[in-house]
This record gives sequence, C-alpha cells and structure tokens, in this order.
Amino acid sequence: MAEILDEEKKIVIKIVYYGPALSGKTTNLMQLHDLIRPGRCGDLMSLETRGDRTLFFDLLPILASTDGEYRVKIKLFTVPGQVAHDATRKAVLSRADGVVFVADSQTAQALNNFQSFENLEKNAGRIGLDFEHLPLVIQFNKRDLPDILTTEEIRSRWEPSGLPVTFSTALTGQGVRTTFETILSATYRNLDASHDLGGSYRIMEENLHSVLPSHADPVSH
Repeated sequence: MAEILDEEKKIVIKIVYYGPALSGKTTNLMQLHDLIRPGRCGDLMSLETRGDRTLFFDLLPILASTDGEYRVKIKLFTVPGQVAHDATRKAVLSRADGVVFVADSQTAQALNNFQSFENLEKNAGRIGLDFEHLPLVIQFNKRDLPDILTTEEIRSRWEPSGLPVTFSTALTGQGVRTTFETILSATYRNLDASHDLGGSYRIMEENLHSVLPSHADPVSH
C-alpha cells in the first residue's frame, strides 16, 4: 500500500508489471525510462539471479508533484516470468498499489497468459492484497507479430471482467505510455478514495505532463 508521509507532503506509490516470461515487462520499463523527461527519473536498475540472466526485478523511481501539495514518487517494478522464481514474484508484488499484467498477444501463448494471470491472482491472495479492488490494467503486447489474437477476440474475452485493456508493441514504444497513464489514473483514484485525499488524484493526473512529454502515444493495431 502507498506510503503517505503527511509531514513531508510525500506519497510513494508502487506499480508492478506482472506477466509470463518474455512478454515485454522489462521492455515497457525501458521505453518509459526513455520517454520520461530528463532529470525526472532515476537510473533503470536490475538484479539478476545467480548463474542465470533472469531479471529479479527492475526499479524505476519517478518523481512528480501535485501542484505543491504533495510530491509523488512512483516506483515501477517487474517480476520474473519463470515459475522457478515465484517467491521473488510474491516479494516484488507485496504492497503493490497497482498492477499492469503484460500478456503476449501470440495465439500460441494463450495458455501461458492464463496460467500467469491465475498465478497473479493466487499470489495476491497469499500476500494479503485485495485482488477485487486492486487497480489492474491488462496490456496485450507484441501486436507487431504474426499469428496474434485479434483485438476483437481479446476484448470479447476481457470486457466481461471490467478491467481496462490496452494494446502495445513495447519494442517500438507503441502503447507503453497509454498503459502507464491508464494504471496510474486507476491507482491515483483508488488511493484518493481509500485515503480521503480530497480529489488530489485530479491534480496528480494533470501533473503527468511534468514527467512525460505531451505528444500522443502511437496506437497499436
């Protein structure tokens, strides 16, 4: 859950990118790091498992503001996709304020997506996150590849859940900003409702331009 430091007028928000191996979680963070205005974020860092190139997590701290009321620090993480590192997944997911589930659009990866999402739901329960009210965005990545699920197929499967769905090609940056703004907006609103910040989420949303350039995100098909 978010850290709200009233004396320091500071809010620390944690957003986790979750999903199967090689779905594009790390690429999302790399693209965001390139998008964010110079001086507004720290270095993109990673830890690797011993004897393996699998990323434990990526951490990208971003500093924004709420028009002088609060300083907002946003920490972005990814989890390892491999099942062998499930303990790390749970540790990184702990105390998350919002989650982006990065799915692989390839038809052959449908089962991996399902199993990874099921793992997310189970791990959220194990660490005490309220999955029903957790801000969550589904991103279908790799829209540039052949043999992918159509947008109509994806929407028909996910619309009944009520969860926001975005489409991306993280390798080129398409959809990365849209996904980030969607999860950030949902997280801000949930934070405002649960901590009675008096509508501060509106100011937070308005101040996104202090972190990201104003140009529109390309649309993936």
